[in-house]
Amino acid sequence: MKNISQIMEKYAIPGGDLYQLPDSKKTFPDGAHYRMELSGIERPSTLEATIKEMHKRNVPIHKLICTVMGATLLTKEELKAMAEMAESEKIEIIITPGPRPLWDVGRQIATPEGALSGLRMRGQDQIKYLLKDIFRCIEIGFKGFLVWDEGVLWLLNQMKEKGDLPKDIVFKVSIFAGHANAAGAKLLQNLGATTFNPVADLTLPQLAALRAAIDMPMDLHVYLFDSFGGFNRLWETPELARVCAPCYFKIEPGVSVTSLYKPWVGEDALAYLAKERIKYAQIIKEFVEEHYPQIKLSPIGAKDLAIPKVKEKVKLEV
Repeated sequence: MKNISQIMEKYAIPGGDLYQLPDSKKTFPDGAHYRMELSGIERPSTLEATIKEMHKRNVPIHKLICTVMGATLLTKEELKAMAEMAESEKIEIIITPGPRPLWDVGRQIATPEGALSGLRMRGQDQIKYLLKDIFRCIEIGFKGFLVWDEGVLWLLNQMKEKGDLPKDIVFKVSIFAGHANAAGAKLLQNLGATTFNPVADLTLPQLAALRAAIDMPMDLHVYLFDSFGGFNRLWETPELARVCAPCYFKIEPGVSVTSLYKPWVGEDALAYLAKERIKYAQIIKEFVEEHYPQIKLSPIGAKDLAIPKVKEKVKLEV
């Protein structure tokens, strides 16, 4: 086993999980160790409620995962309103483009065993439609997008390198990509991911090994849907910040993704959950400050965030 570990380490990944839980020496460009991320900001009214609660509780929120139902289901006017609010508040928005794989006519993904194949874009037409929605959102002013398919991630970064997409576009890899080890994390970083969401139930030693292998921030679920296990890791956040920096704490309570992120879910329900998430962000901030006062939280509007810029529209010929 020692020889196997040495072989693994030749390729710049740890030879085992890091049970010694070393301090991470890495930070965000602003010197901070952790930031806050909220999901499920599905429409302008949800974003408005989020911003009001953020100011009420005086808790910085740095990144919002928006339109999880798929940006296709919002009008250009709705998307523009969200971009303008986020630009004004200096918050990064990661748009979830449509169509989502669960929209497709193929139903293998909807079966218990078929779901094990992974959430991937099925066929070239689905990739084409996805790219069209990304171009649509870039023209409005968005600069960040959620990706769950490694092949699409590769394509998008090839498009960036060749000038078919703006150079400042960023890509967050979803938990649905299912990565859970340092080799997978390094693959995503090499493919051009800006941040990624590992599976949510990794232990601290396992997460420490991921951090040792990569430089990009990790997006760590610390409260997650019942359908994913219904757990929360709020008490672990001080140690997570120490071991995994730079990291985003991702807060996503609820029954399930499929029950909440649908276009017919009421605005009041979405706004209520948005406010609850910010309350949990306040609790996380209190926990970290109490246990590790030297660990820093980024202020709002850090320069490396993919904040929308509506006034700088990019016209893409598609």
